[in-house]
Amino acid sequence: MYTSTFISTALFAATVLAHGNITSPPARQPGPAMAQACGAASVSAILADGTGPLENIPSNGSPNCNIFLCKGAQFADNAALVQTLSPGSVVPFTAELPIPHEGPANVSIVDTATNSILFGVPLLEFDSYADENLAVLPANNTAFEVTLPTATGGRCETPGECVLQWFWFGTNAGQTYENCVDFVFA
Repeated sequence: MYTSTFISTALFAATVLAHGNITSPPARQPGPAMAQACGAASVSAILADGTGPLENIPSNGSPNCNIFLCKGAQFADNAALVQTLSPGSVVPFTAELPIPHEGPANVSIVDTATNSILFGVPLLEFDSYADENLAVLPANNTAFEVTLPTATGGRCETPGECVLQWFWFGTNAGQTYENCVDFVFA
């Protein structure tokens, strides 16, 4: 009896912790390189709640750790997840949003060296995303697609140079959510 109570409590706690995450394409995950750059506590925070906000991920203050770029997850831990995409192709995304927090969201191509949006504008923008006041979220909050630019100017041809970044800010909650998908244009 105690075992079933413990398991039920653990499952409930895991659900309560969750907020949002990209489930496809594969997003960057924490690993040894992140532990070295950001500290073991940052890795532990993501492993405990991979869908939690950036504000819950501690940083060790190292200049090599930028929690606001891919949650601090490092390319070295994720080289095997690089997606090869064609300019102009359509990329489908799926997300889980167990606890919505209304606010703006976007998907952009981000230069990892500068943490800045490439090609001028996000590929997809939501003025209002994951509105917790709705009985059911719109389908495009958890299944959406982006069309990649056709003119890339030679950018994003080297693994680790660029990511597709899903970014969402829950306004009332004051929480930031982010996932990165490593890719190259080919």
